Amino acid sequence: MLSWVTGAIGLAAAITIIVLIRKDHLHVRYGIWWIAVAAVFVVVGLYPGIVDHLAARLGIAYGPVLALTVGLTVFVIKILTIDIARSRDETRIVRLVQRIAILESEVDQLKREARDRAEGVEEGAERGE
Repeated sequence: MLSWVTGAIGLAAAITIIVLIRKDHLHVRYGIWWIAVAAVFVVVGLYPGIVDHLAARLGIAYGPVLALTVGLTVFVIKILTIDIARSRDETRIVRLVQRIAILESEVDQLKREARDRAEGVEEGAERGE
C-alpha cells in the first residue's frame, strides 16, 4: 500500500510541476530537474525492490541507506547549483545597477548642457543677438 501512495505522490508532484511550468511560475530549466525527481519517486514508489536490488549489488546491507545517501547527495548538489546561480545573478544585478547609475549621470549631464544652451539662446535673444 505504501508503494502506491509514494507512486501517487510522485505522479501528483510531476503533474504539479508541469502545471507550474505551463503557467510560467517555474522556469523549464528547473522544472525538468524536478520532474526527474518526481519520476524517481514514482519508480521507487511502484517498484520499491529496485533500491534493495541496487544496494545489494553495491554491497550495502540496508537498502534505505543507499536511498538516503543518494537523495542527500543529489540535494547537496542542487543546493550548490542554486548558490552558483544566485551568485551569478547577484553579480549581474550589481553590474546592472552600476550601468544604470552611469546612464543616469550621463542623462543628468545632458540635461544640464541642454538647459545651459537654452538659457544661452534666451539671453542672446533678449540682447538682440
